[in-house]
Amino acid sequence: MNFDYVYGNQGYNYYGKYGIKSTKYNILAPEQSQAKQPGMEYLMKPRPIFDNPNYKGSGKLKDKVIIITGGDSGLGRAAAIAFAKEKAKVVIPYYDEHKDANDTKNYIESLGGECLLMAGDITDKNFCREIVRKTLERFGKIDVLVNNAGVQYQQDELGGISDQQFDRTMKVNVYGMFYLTKEVLPYLKSGSSIINLTSVTAFYGEPQLIDYVTSKGAIVGFTRSLARNLALKNIRVNAIAPGFFWTPLQPACWVKEKIPSLGADAAMARGAMPYELAPTFVFLASDDSSYMTGQVMHVNGGQIMG
Repeated sequence: MNFDYVYGNQGYNYYGKYGIKSTKYNILAPEQSQAKQPGMEYLMKPRPIFDNPNYKGSGKLKDKVIIITGGDSGLGRAAAIAFAKEKAKVVIPYYDEHKDANDTKNYIESLGGECLLMAGDITDKNFCREIVRKTLERFGKIDVLVNNAGVQYQQDELGGISDQQFDRTMKVNVYGMFYLTKEVLPYLKSGSSIINLTSVTAFYGEPQLIDYVTSKGAIVGFTRSLARNLALKNIRVNAIAPGFFWTPLQPACWVKEKIPSLGADAAMARGAMPYELAPTFVFLASDDSSYMTGQVMHVNGGQIMG
């Protein structure tokens, strides 16, 4: 993977339904789209940068067992690789992105790490039980759960969101998180961590992602409530609210014309590559965040402040 990419600082006008987004910013990627959610990383141009070669693990997650949904690609892949660099054993439940999943597994194994893959749908409670069963069978314990998997669909208006789309968005983003957390919780011990992925869109209200933003707002509430519920057991629950990162979810969601403008509204005037979020996952999974619970970590280039 070529780490030495350069953002192109170009003038660009994006005229959408909601007007000009920016007139000068760093373009993350050219126009492109994918027809299927949650998207395939191997088809993206440029390919997302998921590993920072300058990141050296220090063993702070040594022998911990971490389940990360959607760890086959995007932010999940970057987190899984950082976990492996910190000597954790990684379990990746994913939907059907088999090539991406096996590429991630091979990369982790090339680092000397261990990775267990499981294909299935987290909206199915039986699959969530199977994730826990196979993890315990292989590794004997669970230390960290990362609820990362999600889908998002662009619609200009509320009336354009079908019942089927709303149902799918809520089931993947909220029900799947709920089901898997419920199955994992009996096996977590003092010092364990749960990390949920919300979104910057939940804090500014992206007008073309109404159902997605609704689901991500629910994740914030779930995080805070569960954190208080588990605090005296010393099980920490936190969330990450990413800004626009170059992941398969973007070309699988947005019309191709919007892709170059992603991240333009951030103070840093750019989107980001997945490796830039990976250390945040490590922080929340490790004892470095031992006195942090119920919090939302904002990593968005300054799009939301305060």
